[in-house]
Amino acid sequence: MSASRPQTRSATVQRATKETDITLSLGLDGSGKGKSHTGLPFFDHMLDHVRKHGLFDLDVAAQGDLQIDEHHTVEDVAIVFGQALTEALGDKRGVLRFGHARVPMDEALADVTVDLSGRAHFIWQAEFPHGYRVGDMNGAIFKHFFETLASAAKMNLHVVVPYGENTHHILEGIFKAFGRALDEATRKDSRRDDVPSTKGSL
Repeated sequence: MSASRPQTRSATVQRATKETDITLSLGLDGSGKGKSHTGLPFFDHMLDHVRKHGLFDLDVAAQGDLQIDEHHTVEDVAIVFGQALTEALGDKRGVLRFGHARVPMDEALADVTVDLSGRAHFIWQAEFPHGYRVGDMNGAIFKHFFETLASAAKMNLHVVVPYGENTHHILEGIFKAFGRALDEATRKDSRRDDVPSTKGSL
């Protein structure tokens, strides 16, 4: 009799609207493989950090109405990411549930905490002393990205930047810390096979 394979914690989600057409594949137990094509080079760069530092296999293909601005594309990628995360986690049996990472990026420090609680809540404490522009994007959209992701994944997400000057460094630190915190939260705890909640579900 052949041995049973472990359940693959992965998901592929597609979303098509009049504004965007997105396909996102996520593997939680990956090695950091994949690529992002959103039409927004800086956004792709940030998603690369989540993939690399969270060791997720993550592929993102997005076409959006960039002739208007980046809002719909960034927002809908967050929605699809959250949906894929929820599907890949399943009933969350055996996961650590909580994750935290503090990452320096030159003069900036980013602190991100995740709770896969099944309840959406979002805290953002970050200032950009020299404005929001980064590359061809308005960096203010990334607060909305994380807020939308937290809502779609029904997770508690706190993003705190106690200090920083350079907008690119601040955002890069946030995305790296998010990848590491999410990796910790989604990781399996070998000591348990139940849902990490006294309620019995998340």
